[in-house]
Amino acid sequence: MGYNDNYSFSWFGGEVLPGFYRSCQIGVRILLLLLTRCQLKGKENVPARGPLLIVSNHINLTDPIIIGAVIDQKVAFMAKEGLFRFKFSRFFMRNLGAFPVHRGRMDVEALRQALQVMAEGKALVMFPEGSRSRNSQLQSALLGSALIASRSGALILPIGISGTENIKGVAWLLHRPRITVNIGCPFSLPPVDGRLTKEKRAELTRSIMSRIADLLSPEYHGDYAERGN
Repeated sequence: MGYNDNYSFSWFGGEVLPGFYRSCQIGVRILLLLLTRCQLKGKENVPARGPLLIVSNHINLTDPIIIGAVIDQKVAFMAKEGLFRFKFSRFFMRNLGAFPVHRGRMDVEALRQALQVMAEGKALVMFPEGSRSRNSQLQSALLGSALIASRSGALILPIGISGTENIKGVAWLLHRPRITVNIGCPFSLPPVDGRLTKEKRAELTRSIMSRIADLLSPEYHGDYAERGN
C-alpha cells in the first residue's frame, strides 16, 4: 500500500487544521532555499510505500523541521513531552504530526502510538540518540528505535544531517550556512529468534547507528567512529 496521508491519530483530537502541514512544508522549503545552501542527496531512496521508520542524527532544533520539508509524504514525529504542556505549542506540534514521549524512561503510550503509525502505513521520524548532540557528533543511542522497528517490521530509512550546527543566534542569516541532508538506502532489521532482550536491542541499535554514520563525514561519527566509512 502507499503512504496514508490521512491523519486519524487519536492524540490529534479535534485540533487538526486541514492543509496546515502542507502549508508549513512549503514555507520551510522556501526558507531553506532563501536562507541556507541546502543540498539533498539520495531522495530517490525514499520508498514509495509505507510503513517507514526514518532515523537520523540530531544536531539542531531545526533537524525535524528540515526532514519534514524534504520528505514529500507526511511524517509523524516523537517530540519531548514538554513541548505539549502549553496550548499554543501543543496545537502546533499536533498539527505537524508530533506526539509526546517522556524521555529517560520507557513510555508505553508513546510506544503504542509509534506502532499505530506503523500499522497505518505511515512514516515516523525518530532520533535514536534521544536528544541533540552538544558537539555535533553521534552519541550513544537509546534502544527505542530498534524496539519499534523490530516489533513493526517496518523498513528503516537512515538520514545523515550535517551543517545545522551552524544555525544558531542570528549571524547565520548573513552567510547562508551549507546544510547537507543525505538519505541512505532503506533496510530491514534481521528477524530476532526468541525474546527481544536488551542485549539484542543494543546490537540492532548499533546496526541502525552504523547506517547513519555511513552517511556522515568522519568528524561527525563520534561514538560510532569505528563504524563509519
